[in-house]
Order: sequence, then structure tokens, then C-alpha cells
Amino acid sequence: MELKNKVALITGAGSGIGKSIAMLFAKKGAKVVVSDIDEKSAHKVTQKIKDNGGSAHAVIADISSEEDMKNLVEQAVKKYKKLDIAVNNAGIGGEQNKLAKYSTESWQKVIDVNLTGVFFGMKYQLQKMKKDAVIINMASILGQVATAMSPAYVAAKHGVVGLTKASALEYADKKIRINAIGPGYIKTPLLTKNLEKEQMDGLVQLHPIGRLGKPEEVAELAAWLASDAASFVTGAYYNVDGGYLAQ
Repeated sequence: MELKNKVALITGAGSGIGKSIAMLFAKKGAKVVVSDIDEKSAHKVTQKIKDNGGSAHAVIADISSEEDMKNLVEQAVKKYKKLDIAVNNAGIGGEQNKLAKYSTESWQKVIDVNLTGVFFGMKYQLQKMKKDAVIINMASILGQVATAMSPAYVAAKHGVVGLTKASALEYADKKIRINAIGPGYIKTPLLTKNLEKEQMDGLVQLHPIGRLGKPEEVAELAAWLASDAASFVTGAYYNVDGGYLAQ
């Protein structure tokens, strides 16, 4: 019960990596604020946590909306009286296209959600956090390297890593730790919903370990970063990628 009596807010917690983090944090004793833009999914995860004996509260929010993110943090503190941990996990893939043909609308949407949404989250989370609080931002292996046909996603995830490092320096003296996680290709609905078997097999081959990652494996790293076991870790960018970046 490493996270007993902690209050954790997780965006994009209705499915995939966010859901796994919410479930694991609750299992480890945290009171979890389950946030997602999909109301049905958020309530489903919340109920599952409660059925397992945990404490959870659903708040619907669009992370690209500053008003929604401010309200999300306020609702979390109103419900549980404090905020110890925040995981800025929600994100989208965006259009697949070369930069010269990439639509301005898709560019703006990806940046609004994947980068500005993390900024909005942190802005209001930090205002409510006290000593020994933790923020974890979900970046990607594409926060360090690139792939073709996703210029907005790559730019946003590089930005998340930079934002994490800069803010970690700013709040280190307040004993608030801020880190980022860079998952490889993880088997989630966001990744698999539009892929054919041949495409999936191609992604598997990119990972020396010989398979895609599991959401639960990313959640385990998040749980460690959120715990006192990682008390000397801040400004870091941890990859969980099956060897992808070692090549």
C-alpha cells in the first residue's frame, strides 16, 4: 500500500494506460480521481475501482480546455481535500501525413491536447500541491526520437519532455517532483483500433524484446515514480519501450 492516503488525479483514465494507472494506484491505496473526456468510460473505471474496495471519483474533462482543467483540479480537491499525485496521461494520435500536407486544424488539435493540455494540467495542479507531491507526464519514445508522418505528435511529445524538465527545476525547492514517462508502442485501443495484422506485426518488430508493451507495465513505472521509493528522482524521462531506443 505504497500510496495509502494519497490523492491521485489521472487524465485519460477511461481506457488504456490511464485506466491501468488508475486501477493500480487504487490497489496501492490511493484515492483516485478518474478523469476522461468519455463520460461512460470514466464512470465505468470509477465503479470498477469501488467494486474492488477502492475509493474513486469521476470528473469529465477535456484537457485542451483551460476551464475544464481548472475545474478538474478544483473538483479533486473539493472531493478529497488535497492533491498529492497528478498523472497527465490523456492524449491523441492525430493525422498521418507529411508536414507540407499536414492540415493546420489537425496540427492545432494535437498540440492543444498533447502539449497545451499538459501545461493546463500542471498549471492548476501545482497551485494546489504541497511538499512531497508528484506530477508524472506521459510523453512517448517519440519525445526523444521521431517517426515520419506524425509531425505534430512528435513535436508535442518532445515538448512534454522539455516542459517536464523545466518545471522540475522550478519546483525542486518546494519538494514537488516532476517526471515524464516515454512508452514504446503499447497495446491500447488508441494504437490498435485502426491497424491491420500486418501493421501490428511491423510494430512488434521495432521492439527488440519481441512484442508490444502492456498498459500494466507502464502503470508499474508510474506507481514507482509516484511513491516515496523515487524520492530523489525529478526532472527525469523514463522509457518503457522493450529496447526500442537502445537500437
